[in-house]
Amino acid sequence: MRVINRHPGPALRLALVLAPFAALLLAYWIASELRLAANPADKLLPAPESVIDTAAALFTEGDRRTGKILLWHDTWASLVRLVSGVGIATALALGAGLAIGLVPHLRAMLAGFVGVVSMVPPLALLPILFIAVGLGEASKITLIVIGIAPVMIRDLSQRVLELPREQIVKAQTLGASSLVIALRVALPQVLPRLIGAVRLALGPAWLFLIAAEAIAADQGLGYRIFLVRRYLAMDVILTYVAWITLLAFAMDAGLRALSRRAFPWMEAGL
Repeated sequence: MRVINRHPGPALRLALVLAPFAALLLAYWIASELRLAANPADKLLPAPESVIDTAAALFTEGDRRTGKILLWHDTWASLVRLVSGVGIATALALGAGLAIGLVPHLRAMLAGFVGVVSMVPPLALLPILFIAVGLGEASKITLIVIGIAPVMIRDLSQRVLELPREQIVKAQTLGASSLVIALRVALPQVLPRLIGAVRLALGPAWLFLIAAEAIAADQGLGYRIFLVRRYLAMDVILTYVAWITLLAFAMDAGLRALSRRAFPWMEAGL
């Protein structure tokens, strides 16, 4: 049997899923042991048990000065910014994607503009945003919106253009208006693609959030990582990186479950 036709069973599949993570942890443990054996005071690769102890303290112990558990406050601040930015970008992408895909005049006017804007490196605009909008929450949320909305608009508008023309012609034959066609014909078929677009945009959204928090913030996951790097607190940094990864994975898994439940026929594979 050809290898492309072989499928792993449940036990083997689980082992294959865990294997890369186990290999990564093993490589880190070996590298840490080697560095600490050469220099017990080395801070670059702290021992795994040291990272675990630090993580437990970060999740449970309050700050000596304020009494607050900083990790939870940082998480809340970052999630508010992230959800706000992704939510605004999603609304813009849905509205603009439907408009560009369905209305030829709007497509002629906006498609090229959105294409050019999507090529602008968002991080290059960060200084401009801080000058124009300020150092508050608005600039961080705006960076996320600018970073992911244009790409999402292009994706959704293309999905609308791919809809069978026969569906739109039949709807017009039955007397449907442009708004009804958008809401009853195009929207139900675009929503599954929208969830997929949001899932793909989460990675860049986290990147833009961390970059903005690192430069101008007084709380947040990105702020804390760049604050403690001055002291080479790798155990804290690794804990925050692992926590961000877990949050991103949980959000992606939630969106995937939503897609499967709401649109079981679409087979959301990403």
